[in-house]
Amino acid sequence: MGVPRLVVASSSSVYGPADGGASVETDRPQPASPYAVTKLAEEQLCLAHSAQAHCPTSVVALRYFTVYGPRQRPDMLTHRALTAALTGQPLRLYGDGHQRRDFTYIDDAVAATIAAATIPAASGVINVGGGSSASLLEVIDIANSLAGREIQVHQETPRSGDVLTTRANPGRAHEVLGWQPRVDLHNGMRTHMQALTAEPSAYGRAA
Repeated sequence: MGVPRLVVASSSSVYGPADGGASVETDRPQPASPYAVTKLAEEQLCLAHSAQAHCPTSVVALRYFTVYGPRQRPDMLTHRALTAALTGQPLRLYGDGHQRRDFTYIDDAVAATIAAATIPAASGVINVGGGSSASLLEVIDIANSLAGREIQVHQETPRSGDVLTTRANPGRAHEVLGWQPRVDLHNGMRTHMQALTAEPSAYGRAA
């Protein structure tokens, strides 16, 4: 039996370096890292397969923008910042911290994914961005304020392929999926911290 819908987990990294403006699905991808290249290839492979006349499967490729929240991988910034704030461990910061990201809370990402899987008319590439554009330094400041502790930051050289800015144009997600983000960065990080506090073993060792 054919699969009617496939939702592909892609990434905002396929856009590559941006000029600070919001990325639209029709922008020409310029992946700047091997990871981004694999995500773009994944999209194209699945969309090309679904375009064949005999294929019963429609494809929605969701380009997620910096998803964070409880049970996040311990090497990601929001998790590392909150862990450093809770434990007093130093935080490794790659670059000067002025890089900006469009942070998307996990509950919003899940809601977009469910919509992409169930709405009949959905297809193609769709941005999933949380609308919480913030610098890495602002993330650290939020972690400081939530924990009441000043994080000790160890600045290191930027990582290869790390773009300066990501920001989503959410228009197509709203139009096609009827989706819009509901959790801002401060409240999302507060919930994330509460989850870490309730389960200290989840802190990990990637601060």
